[in-house]
Amino acid sequence: MPIPDFFIVWYSKTIIMNWIDLTIFIIYMLLMLGVGVYFLKRNKSADDYYVGGRTMSKWHIGLSVVATDVGGGFSIGLGGLGFILGLSGSWMLFTGLIGAWLAGTFLIPKVYPLAKTENFLTFPQLLKHNFGATAAFIAGIISAIGYLGFTSSQLLAGAKLASASFVDLSLNEALLVMGIIAVVYTFLGGLKAVIYTDTIQWIILLAGLIGIGIPLGYFYLGGWNAITNALPDSYFSFSNITWQQMVKWFVTIIPIWFVGMTLYQRIYASKSKEEAKKAWYIAGVFEYPLMAFMGVIIGLFARIAFINNDFEALGFPADGAIDEEMGLPLFLRTILPPGLMGIMMAAYFSAIMSTADSCLMASSGNIVTDILKIPSHNTKKHLRIGQITTLLVGALALLLALQMQNVLELMLYSYAFMVSGLLVPVLAIFFFKTKSKIAAIGSMIIGGGTTLILIITELKLPLDLDPNIFGISASFIVYFLITNFIKKT
Repeated sequence: MPIPDFFIVWYSKTIIMNWIDLTIFIIYMLLMLGVGVYFLKRNKSADDYYVGGRTMSKWHIGLSVVATDVGGGFSIGLGGLGFILGLSGSWMLFTGLIGAWLAGTFLIPKVYPLAKTENFLTFPQLLKHNFGATAAFIAGIISAIGYLGFTSSQLLAGAKLASASFVDLSLNEALLVMGIIAVVYTFLGGLKAVIYTDTIQWIILLAGLIGIGIPLGYFYLGGWNAITNALPDSYFSFSNITWQQMVKWFVTIIPIWFVGMTLYQRIYASKSKEEAKKAWYIAGVFEYPLMAFMGVIIGLFARIAFINNDFEALGFPADGAIDEEMGLPLFLRTILPPGLMGIMMAAYFSAIMSTADSCLMASSGNIVTDILKIPSHNTKKHLRIGQITTLLVGALALLLALQMQNVLELMLYSYAFMVSGLLVPVLAIFFFKTKSKIAAIGSMIIGGGTTLILIITELKLPLDLDPNIFGISASFIVYFLITNFIKKT
């Protein structure tokens, strides 16, 4: 069998990298694949593959939640925000703290007992229990598409990191390598492999940022005085942001904690309601302030290095254009010596893969359980179809990533589509007095459809507000009108 051309090109270029960094990177990737193989032999049912056997503790779940939510896309995206906004970019993950604590306080106590009784595997099964099979089918489509896009954003984040960090490795070559590895180990191991590797991956990222990236960057730039003198005061302010951007983050990120399939899978995977609640509180604190400030600080450091023309040798002179999301990996490539570079890259790849694998599992679970409706009691059939679906969804995500350019934009679009289509029915289940199948279905179609149309058409919206605001508003209006003026069913 001939070796694919892209692999020959990739190999011929990467062998000129420092052998220490390359060795560390390869060992890390092999370990991740090894975890997938390990759990391949231990997954016996759909419960094992999609909800980790329902026996996971608060620390495994909590670290997995924050690794999935922040992950590589937000890590690279935070670096980009720090590059263009400075410390104000940290407000994005403040919404993660609020969302996590709201979900832990109000959602989990209601969801967990029901999921335990009904043996839910997916988020749309909650809607099926309350609004019927049609509602679950539509929710499955919305969630599957949203997480397909989210998986793509993570693969793109990994590709940007790799292409900026490794000599002569193009974006598409990096995307193919990252995508194949992430998809294969997720396909093999299922959610239990995902959660255990998330814990390890998040620890690696935190250790890399705290112990390597931030301190070396600080001293490389000359200390606090040099850093503060290099940029305008706005970069060190918390008000260097428009109110429209703040509203966009609040209405897009907070609600995802109530409709995210990856989060529901972890609620179901927890061994008790109390463990799940504690996991969400743990995740919130790790998001803000810890990860929020570390991410934007390195992005801010990268901005200074770019202004100082430190990236010129890498093909990005200070008087030229640069993708803000490339600033962070270029900065790490500039300041880190051999060996530390490999460790830091493994740290960021850890974060990227921890989100990519979870989103891949979510989309696969929606397709198998909610769209194809494969019975979970047929354990072998459900497990095998789930694995094949995971592989196919991964391939689609890779193709989509090849067409996109901006990680954070793709992530927020995916979030917005899911939130505008799914938030209102979830709120109706637990917090509305009036429940209606027709209203739930109508609100999902109109809400998700409105946001999708506004994103695709790029219409100029009043006050420059985000399309998601109009999608959620349309969803609420439809639900209210149907429940109040049409016969309830």
